[in-house]
Amino acid sequence: MNPEKKTGRAGFSIILLLLALQGPDLMSQDIRLSLWTDPLLSWFSSDTRESANSGIRPGLNTGIGIDRYFRPNYAFSTGVFLTSCGGNIVYSDTIQLSLKNSSAELLPGDKAVYRIKYLTIPIGIKLRTHQIGYIRFYSNVGLDTRFAISRRVNIPAMDIEGESITGELAMLNLGYHLHAGIEYSLGGSAAFAIGLGYENTFFDITKDNSGQPDDRINQNLLLVKLGVIF
Repeated sequence: MNPEKKTGRAGFSIILLLLALQGPDLMSQDIRLSLWTDPLLSWFSSDTRESANSGIRPGLNTGIGIDRYFRPNYAFSTGVFLTSCGGNIVYSDTIQLSLKNSSAELLPGDKAVYRIKYLTIPIGIKLRTHQIGYIRFYSNVGLDTRFAISRRVNIPAMDIEGESITGELAMLNLGYHLHAGIEYSLGGSAAFAIGLGYENTFFDITKDNSGQPDDRINQNLLLVKLGVIF
């Protein structure tokens, strides 16, 4: 079965589970659902010169958010998101990368373009101001669990594109998010939200196989948050 179809079904199942746990309270004003489509820029950061960041990649973060308010302006937040991101790495030494059915030898200066899709489940605290005219200001700070459901690489110097590279990148990672922005009332409980977000991972996203640099590569994301709140 297509991995993306499996991911879509898994994400939908998680959404249903989250909603079911809310029970009848879902229809109350304490629960707010939101839909997000967030353009983003992603890049890697490294703790060694042997594997250096080499540029940024565009991406997209889409999904559904759930905010449960325990005070009028304070909420626990969660949701399910599909995050398409990645980054570019240039290695200073010759290394071997394990592909799905073969391997690739990268020479010093060759660029590896990693393309990753994560199923992201955030847990955070959302704070917002009282409404001022049609506007509220908000912030959201929390932790993210990321499951890599697609891990691919392009190697331009070898004309390799879209090769599976699951043996080189970790499947599970944890991170944090910092979001802030504005909610503009559309009438009733509906609102349009726009803001900025920064996200990062706690652990190395690479596996550091034999002969590769002993490094820590982190995934960085800068997002333009665009959502509709119901």
